[in-house]
Amino acid sequence: MHPDPARSPAWTPSRDAIGLWAVEGAVGTLVLALVVTGLEVFLPLPTWLAVLLPALVMAEGVVAIGVRPRLRYRVHRWEVTAEAVYTRTGWLSRTWTLVPVTRIQTVDVTRGALQQLFGLASVAVLTASSQGTVRIPHLDAEVAARVAEDLAHRAELVRDEAT
Repeated sequence: MHPDPARSPAWTPSRDAIGLWAVEGAVGTLVLALVVTGLEVFLPLPTWLAVLLPALVMAEGVVAIGVRPRLRYRVHRWEVTAEAVYTRTGWLSRTWTLVPVTRIQTVDVTRGALQQLFGLASVAVLTASSQGTVRIPHLDAEVAARVAEDLAHRAELVRDEAT
């Protein structure tokens, strides 16, 4: 196990990411509830299981909608410095990623359907390493565009200095 870095990255995703994650949790819970309903309708389940399964679905809904989004917001972090892009993700298993600007190949901004509803976007930084793409998820769309433009400009300057 690696030790934590000296400090956490400075910025969190947009607060609207909490709403997006809650909607994702609600959709997932709804799908799970439909599966459980289908099981109860089409299979003869013992009474204890017929009571337990809906209770578990409700517990999952509380966690997926009420707890997990806020926890994810607290642990997801990102920062761009003059030298690097730094991200921290994960709430059960943490991942810290540091990408030197000199390794950046391309920078993309993506906006999924739910992100568009919440005015969010994600920045994807493709690197010249085996790690592949580093993502900064769920930023305000305007912030994501500025971050991507800034990173692309910095990477271009570094490439120009190297030649």
